[in-house]
Amino acid sequence: MTPRSADRARYDKATAHLDAPVAIVDLDAFDANAVDLVRRAGGKPVRVASKSVRCRALLERVLAMDGFAGIMSFTLDESIWLARAGFDDVLLAYPSADRAGFAELAADPKLAAAVTVMVDDPEQLELIDASRAGGAEEIRLCLELDTALQLLGSRVRVGARRSPLREPARLAEMARSIARRPGFRLVGLMAYEGHVAGVGDAVAGSPVRSRAVRLMQRAARKELAARRAAVV
Repeated sequence: MTPRSADRARYDKATAHLDAPVAIVDLDAFDANAVDLVRRAGGKPVRVASKSVRCRALLERVLAMDGFAGIMSFTLDESIWLARAGFDDVLLAYPSADRAGFAELAADPKLAAAVTVMVDDPEQLELIDASRAGGAEEIRLCLELDTALQLLGSRVRVGARRSPLREPARLAEMARSIARRPGFRLVGLMAYEGHVAGVGDAVAGSPVRSRAVRLMQRAARKELAARRAAVV
């Protein structure tokens, strides 16, 4: 019996008395994966993406381990729910237009201190201010840097279209506009290079494509390292 089939047999036995559908987590495997993530992070704290771990008990479990710090959440509503549940470092991964959520955030000092929201355009500051409904708490902000690789004079783009903020000067101006504006505080910068981290470089049966992916990723890492440093 292979290790995978042995695991399947063990899981089937453990859940035989339950009606489907069910979801189970092997906590030994979960903990082993967490330990390996910390090892590979090389001393950098790991922020957990809640959209990949859709269980509060598991978020609590992993954040109790050394090497993990904070959550990257999916929506503002979820961010507020997590903060009310006791998580004190919640980064919203995407800009939001949830006016009711911003009103709730701006009215509660505990929530405002725990949640950081993502912005990539000055108009989002206008939306947040217009949504405060009298709430005066300082809103923590994170800027998102566009990480896509652009080639052939920007005619070819590799990477997700996540943010219009790309050049250092444009991010600097956005940062200055936040610094000049009461009620906001810039606390971070996010750069998600999905075309590097999220694309496999060993395509089965396609050695040429695999090499092309590795070359793209190497070029993307080099370009981004210099541009991200300039932005910082």
